Amino acid sequence: MELRIGHGYDIHRFVKGRKLILGGIEIPFKCGLLGHSDADCLCHAITDALLGALALPNIGQFYPDTDKKTIGITSTEILQNIYKNEILQRNYKIINIDCTIIAQEPKLAPHLNLMCQNLTKLLQLSGGQVGIKATTHEGLDAIGEKKAIACHSVCLLENLGLCPTPRKESETP
Repeated sequence: MELRIGHGYDIHRFVKGRKLILGGIEIPFKCGLLGHSDADCLCHAITDALLGALALPNIGQFYPDTDKKTIGITSTEILQNIYKNEILQRNYKIINIDCTIIAQEPKLAPHLNLMCQNLTKLLQLSGGQVGIKATTHEGLDAIGEKKAIACHSVCLLENLGLCPTPRKESETP
């Protein structure tokens, strides 16, 4: 049995005039996060954790912020594409994902279960395989000053033992 662990991290600053999206769920708030996509830092951190577990480049290599075709893409679409095209194609399955969202505001506890349910469904998992926690930054740095939200994610993958065909170096974005 081959197990692989990945870690992902993302941070985005707040801006007015955008929706706040975390885990594919719209969170009622006075502003959203700045980014090329919908700036869902939770989905971005999970995506980077999955890519990291396979020793692949980060999300920016697959979806560069210079690509005009992907302006405004949803982060759930990015996550699903990486799951289908990288994880499943290499014959891995997700054992579990654990995330911590760091935000001084808004209060996220009322939304965590819905985020978990949405990501569980999106990644074709069952209950108990996705964990999401939220914490503050105790008033420290840009997050504590209510200027940004960050997220850490770790994942555990298991190879299904079906001799995956590795991507050639020339195919890596």
